[in-house]
Amino acid sequence: MPELYYSHAIREAMAEEMRRDPRVFLLGEDIAGYGGAFKVTQGLAEEFGTERVRNTPISENTIVGVGVGAAVCGMRPIVDIMFQDFIALAMDQLVNHAAKFYYMYGNQAPVPLVVRTPAGGGRNYGPTHSQSLEAWLIHVPGLKVVAPAFAADAKGLLKSAIRDDNPVVFVESKLLYGVRGEIPEGDYTIPLGEAKVVREGDAVTLIAYSRMTIESLKAAQILSSRGIEAEVVDLRTLSPLDIDTVAASVEKTGRAIVVCEDCLTGGISAEVMSRVVEECFDFLQAPVKRVAALDTPLPCSDVLERAALPDANKIVAAVEASFAAYP
Repeated sequence: MPELYYSHAIREAMAEEMRRDPRVFLLGEDIAGYGGAFKVTQGLAEEFGTERVRNTPISENTIVGVGVGAAVCGMRPIVDIMFQDFIALAMDQLVNHAAKFYYMYGNQAPVPLVVRTPAGGGRNYGPTHSQSLEAWLIHVPGLKVVAPAFAADAKGLLKSAIRDDNPVVFVESKLLYGVRGEIPEGDYTIPLGEAKVVREGDAVTLIAYSRMTIESLKAAQILSSRGIEAEVVDLRTLSPLDIDTVAASVEKTGRAIVVCEDCLTGGISAEVMSRVVEECFDFLQAPVKRVAALDTPLPCSDVLERAALPDANKIVAAVEASFAAYP
């Protein structure tokens, strides 16, 4: 299979869907000639023109509001929010409009909207450009939330999101844009709401998504050298959440560590942990542990940012602490 960068896989997914369906168009800040803040849309305006790759003013509430209106009117817009932090400016449009119309009006008003947004830390961008706010979004019935870890999944899941009649927030880790991965040839999609076991193991289940799936795989290699074989489950979609795949793994291993880049308090890890306890309590050999970001605004300092964010070594420490307390 050919290899593509994560960012190029996303671009290819959008280009293929734009060729397939003339209703698909893009709108966002600096996405046309400049190609977006991370160059993900580079070259698309040259192929499809600036009517379908539209630069917008710096006004996230307006951008998303236009996207919602266009979706209700039969188009299939892809909105680019330059940093996930800025999605706070469009929460009214997402929460009170996009997420509600399909429910309120049924088939009269599907909302086939995709909001793409880079999230997370690791680049020393500081408190207002490094957040992971997925937990805000999964709390809203009517929104789907996707956060792929691999290039192939990014492409297949984005194509599914574009074809979905519901609003989807597509979360992309900035640090994954430059990571290459094998991509299946031809037109393929990956269903939303299906997690995937990306590493087999029998001693402990590491549950993660986006960049933390990569960190969990690194941790699993370290643990393997120490005689602990970890299974890694990549959630891929956060809403709807595939608890069945997670539960099957935890029932096999008897232990679970949930790894998320968002803050510990009220985060994705809290929701996943509670679901694991509900579904798998009788199988657990030790309490479920969480590895997440500290409850602090992310610093610009590289040393302080690394101290605040989860990584492979912190995952290893959590697993070893679990085995030490509950052999």
